[in-house]
Amino acid sequence: MPGRVLAHVGADIPRELVAAAGFLPVRLAADTRATPEDGVAGQSPRTRALLAQIMGGEGTLAGVAIAHGCAEDAQLVSVLRELSRVGRLDGVAVAHLDALYGGEPAIRAYNRDRLLGFRTWLEASAGRAVTTNVLRAEIASANAQRRRLAQVLALRAEPVPRLSGVQALDLIRGVSQVPSAEGDRLIDATMAGATAIAGRRVLVTGSPHETSALYAAIEAAGCVIVGEDHDWGEPWAGLMLDEALDPLEALATRWETPPLSAPTGSSLVRALALATRASALDVEAVIHIRLPGDEASPWDVAETRKALSAIGKPLATLRLDPAPDAADLAGKLAAFFADPSRPLTPAPRAPKSETGAPKRPASSAGRRSDKALASTADFGAWQRDWFADVRRRAAEGPFAVVNADAPQEILRAMDIPYVVNQWWASIVAAKQRGRDYAALLKAADYPADVESYSAQGLAAALDTDVDAAPWGGLPKPDILALTAGSDAGPKLFEAWARETGAELFTYARSIEGRWDLPTAWWSELPEHWNEALEAERLDLLTAQLEASIPRLEAITGRRFDPARFVEVMNLVNEQEHYYRRTRDLIATTHPAPAGIVDTMPATMVPQWHRGSTWGRDAAKRFYEEVAERVATGQAACPGERIRLMWVGRGLWSDMGFYQRWEESHGAVFVWSMYLGLAADGYLRSFEGEKDAMRALAARFVTMGDELRMPTWAGAWHVKEAETHGVHGAVAIDDADPFVLAALERAGVPVLRLPMSNMSVDGDALEAAVTAFIEGPVTARR
Repeated sequence: MPGRVLAHVGADIPRELVAAAGFLPVRLAADTRATPEDGVAGQSPRTRALLAQIMGGEGTLAGVAIAHGCAEDAQLVSVLRELSRVGRLDGVAVAHLDALYGGEPAIRAYNRDRLLGFRTWLEASAGRAVTTNVLRAEIASANAQRRRLAQVLALRAEPVPRLSGVQALDLIRGVSQVPSAEGDRLIDATMAGATAIAGRRVLVTGSPHETSALYAAIEAAGCVIVGEDHDWGEPWAGLMLDEALDPLEALATRWETPPLSAPTGSSLVRALALATRASALDVEAVIHIRLPGDEASPWDVAETRKALSAIGKPLATLRLDPAPDAADLAGKLAAFFADPSRPLTPAPRAPKSETGAPKRPASSAGRRSDKALASTADFGAWQRDWFADVRRRAAEGPFAVVNADAPQEILRAMDIPYVVNQWWASIVAAKQRGRDYAALLKAADYPADVESYSAQGLAAALDTDVDAAPWGGLPKPDILALTAGSDAGPKLFEAWARETGAELFTYARSIEGRWDLPTAWWSELPEHWNEALEAERLDLLTAQLEASIPRLEAITGRRFDPARFVEVMNLVNEQEHYYRRTRDLIATTHPAPAGIVDTMPATMVPQWHRGSTWGRDAAKRFYEEVAERVATGQAACPGERIRLMWVGRGLWSDMGFYQRWEESHGAVFVWSMYLGLAADGYLRSFEGEKDAMRALAARFVTMGDELRMPTWAGAWHVKEAETHGVHGAVAIDDADPFVLAALERAGVPVLRLPMSNMSVDGDALEAAVTAFIEGPVTARR
C-alpha cells in the first residue's frame, strides 16, 4: 500500500499517474458546514474548507495537486502560491495540472505538455521514475475498480432502488480517498447491504455535491435519488481509460471531450443527456440544486427545463445553503410534487404593462460628474455617431460582439465592425437600465445575479422594446467571442449564440503554471514578454488565434491582410504608450491634474477602439491636455489633501459618486484600474509580421492575471498606490481579497464596500466612505 498521501482537488487529476509514482491519491472534499471562520479572508466557504485541509496537512501530505476544473480551483493555485510567498504555507508542495477540455490540435499539444510536466513533478517528489508498465498496470486496476463501482451504483436504476443517493455519494467519496484494496472492501460491503428503498424517484443536477448533506435532506423528505450528472457522483465511475493506448496518451484523451459536468461545458448537451437519463430512469422529477458560489450551473436551467418539458418531466430548482432546514425542504418538495408547475424557489418576473412588454422599474438617476478635460468633451457625440454607423453596417452584416478579454485586433484588421460587451454594459449602466435587463433575463429563465455585467448583451437580445433601448439597442451579432476565463462565461455566450444564431468563438483560458513568479511584470512584459511568459501558453493562444482567421474569412467573405494587422498592432502600442505617459504624470503631480471621473472615460472610450487611428489620436489628445494642465498648475481638486484609489470595476451609473468628497474633504480619487492597466497591461513590442500574432497572444494570455492573480495583482496595486501617493483605497465586491491584503500590508487603509458596479445604492454607502476618510485615511495622511 502506498505510504505517502498526495491530496488532489478536482476530478481531472489522473489518479492512475499519481499511484504509479507511489503515492496514495486522496481527493479532497470541501465540507462547508465545518468551514473555519478564521480562514483566508475574502474566499468562498468552499475554498476556505479546502485551504483548511491543505494547510492542516503540513507534515502529513506529500503534496497537493490541483486540476484546472472550475475557475475557483484554478484560482486556488494562485492563492496557495501567495500564502507560500508571505510565509503562511510551509511544508506542502503544490502542483497545478492545467489540462483544458477540447480536441483541437493546439489544446491536445498543450495538455500533453502539462501532463508531462506533472509527471516530472511527481517523479521529483517521489524520488523515482514512473515506468510505462507500472502506469499501464495502475490504469488497468483503476478501470477494474470503476467497473465494480458502476455495478453497485446501477442498483439505484432498478424499478425498486436498492441503493440510496446518500449511500452512492458516500461510497464514491470513500473510494476516492482510500487505498485500492480498501475501496474494494467498501464496494463489497455496500453491495452486500443493498436493500429495497421506497420513495419518489428523482435525478439530481446542478452543482457538484462534495458531501451527502443535501442528499440526506432530500431523501428524508420522501425521495430517493437514483442518479446525478455532477462529477462527485455517478459520472466519476465512468472515467474509464483505453488500455489499448499508450498510457500517457490514454490519460491525455480524457480531456478531449468535456464531461457533462464540466463547468464550462455546453448547457444544451448537458440538458439533452439529462433528459435521456431522466427518461431511462423513469424519474418523477429532476431537481436542479445551486450551491453557494456556483456561477455555472444556473445557466443550465433554461435548456434543462426545455429538454425535460419535451419528455413530460418537471424540473424543480433549489437554491440552498449546504445545511438546509429539513422541515422547510420537505415542505417545499411536497408542494412541488402536488403541483409541479409551481417553482420551488419562485423567480421574480418582470411586471407587465398593458401592452405586454416588461415595465421599467423606477431607479434613481446617477449623479452627474463635473469633467475637467476638454479633450474628452466630444467623446459622447463621437461615440453616438460611431455606434449609429455600427448599427447601419450591422444591418448589412457582418457584426461582432466580443468580451473585453478576447482579442479584437484581428477583427479590426479585417474591418469587421464590433462592439465590446463591457462597453455595452457601461452604456446600460449609465442609462440606469440594469434592473430592466435583470428582469428580462429572469423572465427567460436565465440568472440575473451571475456575471450580470457581462450578461447585458444577452439581455439586449431579449429586449423587444427597441424604442426604449439604450442608443437604439444592440444589433443582433453574427459573431460572438470570449475567453473562457470564468465558469459562467462560456455558458452565457452559448445562450447568447442560441438566442441570436451567432457563430461562437471561444478561446481557451490557460493558467500560469510556475510556482515562482516575477512580480514586477509591468517592467518585463512590454519588451521581454517572450521570455517572461510560459511558451506553452503563448503557443496555445497563438495557434487558436491563427485558427480563428479561416473561420472569420468563411463567415464574412473578407480576407485577413498581415500587413494591415501589423498596422493595427502598431497603433495599439502607440496608444498604450500615451496612456503610460499620462498615468506617470498623474502619479507624480500634486495636486493631481485629473481625477478618475475624467481618466476612466478618457481611457476606456478609446480603449474600445484600440488599433484605430482615432483611438491612438484620442489617447494622444488626452496626454497632451494632462501635460498642459501640469504645466499650468491646473488641478482636479485645487484643495487636494487626500488621494484615494478605487479598486474594482467603475461605477459607470454614478460617476458623480467619486467627486462627493472633493469640496468637503479635499479627497480626490486619482487611480482606477482603467488607466493603470492601459499603461502597464497592453504594451507588447514585436518585429513586423514575424511575431505580431504571438505578440497579440502575449497581450491576452495574461488578461485578468494583472487584476485577479494574487501575486501579480497584489504587487502591482501596491506599486500603483505607492507611485500615486494614495492615502487609502476604496474597493467593491469584485476586488481580489489578496490585493486588498497586500495594500494593507503596505500600510494603505482599505474600505470594503458591499456593492457591485451595477449597484444604484451609492447614497447608502456615502457615510461609510466619509467615516473612512475622516478616520484611517486622515490618520495615515
